[in-house]
Amino acid sequence: MIYSPSTTAALGIVEDAQPEEPLTLRGEGLWVCLVSSGKCVVSLSDPDPMPAGSALLLPPQNAAAGHLVLSRGPLTLAPENECHLLCVQLTGQAAEQFLAGLSEMPFLARGETCPAAAELMGRLAEERDASERVRSQLAFALLCELSDADSAAPALPPLVAAAIEDIRRNYAGLYGVEELSERLGVSKSHLVRAFTAALGVSPGRYLTSVRIEAAMRLLLHREYTLDVIASLCGFSGANYLCRVFKKTTGQSPTQWRAMAGRSALPELSPEQQRLEQELFI
Repeated sequence: MIYSPSTTAALGIVEDAQPEEPLTLRGEGLWVCLVSSGKCVVSLSDPDPMPAGSALLLPPQNAAAGHLVLSRGPLTLAPENECHLLCVQLTGQAAEQFLAGLSEMPFLARGETCPAAAELMGRLAEERDASERVRSQLAFALLCELSDADSAAPALPPLVAAAIEDIRRNYAGLYGVEELSERLGVSKSHLVRAFTAALGVSPGRYLTSVRIEAAMRLLLHREYTLDVIASLCGFSGANYLCRVFKKTTGQSPTQWRAMAGRSALPELSPEQQRLEQELFI
């Protein structure tokens, strides 16, 4: 086998439960849990192995119906009343990168911000005995859907919320933080202070991360060249895209496309596979 889809994303354990006692989820990778009914208290059971400089460790949080919980293990969900939980464990390089990008753990998200996540989790539970490729495709699709998940934390300050919306809508044509601050009618220094205080990252870094996310999605389509992707995502050119992408993800766009793109796209004919291999070498 030239390429194993599970290297990118794979399904591990599936827990579909209505627990009466605390449920602890262990093992490597990313745990994605949907609270479909009831309430539970979510906490990391053993925070000691948290790497220095990684996600902010949060105290126990209350998760209600409709919430998604994203975290590494060991993760404990303690029911407050009768509740239903669907939890899937995702492994592979894409899952590890997603986990490394979480700003806090456990991360609680509103289910309405990634509406297809529940359906994909249900399909993963149903397809747990399917082929490796099918499970990998569904796992990768779930990670892509979760990339738009918004925190269930209290509302952000209006200025920061407006900045995020502007960045998300206009990242391709936005010149930088200075133009963003002008559009919002505030000074650049004030925007940077408010944004960083609310999210823990500067608006410039957030803009870059949004552009990288967009580039990742476009890389899944083989017809787009790096020059086209750079233009569509707001980078000055392919060379600059490659530098920023490598610094952010640890891989070049071509390496990421070769690794991640295949698990999310339909099966290729032998001739198409040969041509694609020549392209990526």
